[in-house]
Amino acid sequence: MSRFVVALVAALLGVAIEMSLLVRAQGQQTLLLAEESKHLSQLRQLTFEGTNAEAYWSPDGKWLVFQSTRPPYKADQIFIMRADGSGVRVVSTGKGRCTCAYFTPDGKGVIFATTHLAGPEPPQVPKLDIPRYVWGVFPSYELYLRRLETMELIRLTDNEGYDAEATICWKTGRIVFTSYRNGDLDLYSMKLDGSDLRRLTKTIGYEGGAFYSPDGKRIVFRAYLPKTPDEIDEYKRLLQLGVISPPTMELFVMDADGRNMKQITKLGGINFCPAWFPDGKRIIFSSNHHDPKNFDLFVINADGAGLKRITYHPAPDLFPHFSPDGKWLVWCSGRNAEQPRQLNVFRATWRD
Repeated sequence: MSRFVVALVAALLGVAIEMSLLVRAQGQQTLLLAEESKHLSQLRQLTFEGTNAEAYWSPDGKWLVFQSTRPPYKADQIFIMRADGSGVRVVSTGKGRCTCAYFTPDGKGVIFATTHLAGPEPPQVPKLDIPRYVWGVFPSYELYLRRLETMELIRLTDNEGYDAEATICWKTGRIVFTSYRNGDLDLYSMKLDGSDLRRLTKTIGYEGGAFYSPDGKRIVFRAYLPKTPDEIDEYKRLLQLGVISPPTMELFVMDADGRNMKQITKLGGINFCPAWFPDGKRIIFSSNHHDPKNFDLFVINADGAGLKRITYHPAPDLFPHFSPDGKWLVWCSGRNAEQPRQLNVFRATWRD
């Protein structure tokens, strides 16, 4: 999600993971709490090294693609693994910084954003005197398609601004992504080969982390839309520096063509990484509105009703994604972490 993962984890999640580590040291750490067993069971940890984020299913439910910072790499690279955690291998170049990978409809490729073309070293966020977390929207991010059988790497975007946070509708084959072109961070869509580019949002502010509904008719995303002159000025000033630092983010739903945009959360705090249930009627997401120092998973109807909490762990829970058949939920969590700010990929059976 931009990303934004490293900065968000470092700034907001360190305290929560340290608390979880303390609980573990006191012999009270469990992977799944009793309050979570209403909807989750058979919890299994899939990764055990590095800091991992954004694990997403393949169309056949047999593989996962995710990003990870682990030796020997200096920043996030893209990996795939089987649904049981085996067969891990890197599929990005190992250079630069990568983010936001997603399987193609045929399951034979993954798209992701990478800065490797600008150089082997990962770009760094400038040091700014801002009390909130800050993450870089690096202009060197471009979208690529990696063919997993041949390892051919195909460039999809060629833009002087940020292109990242891409996901694909497996039914229509269209990509939705965030781009800094036309003077703002907006959502765009295009075909899988990079053609037929369409702008979906035009409101001043950041829109990102978008997902198509299973039928391809709607899109859910997170957004920070500054309202006051001071908020707008700060947003634009930071954007010129290649960073954003939203004080809040809320969730929105709109039609796939960008029409009928509706805000579905008004919770305050940071609400992000939304993903659709396979039924296309509900959305699962992560939020810290209930506790600024920690993130948990919540479910909400696509119309904004029926908010329900799913996880209660003292460690952060982020980036939920359902298997295509709805039987499994995968997400990233600080539970069972061996060091502060570490996230691992977990998989559990979903009980509806």
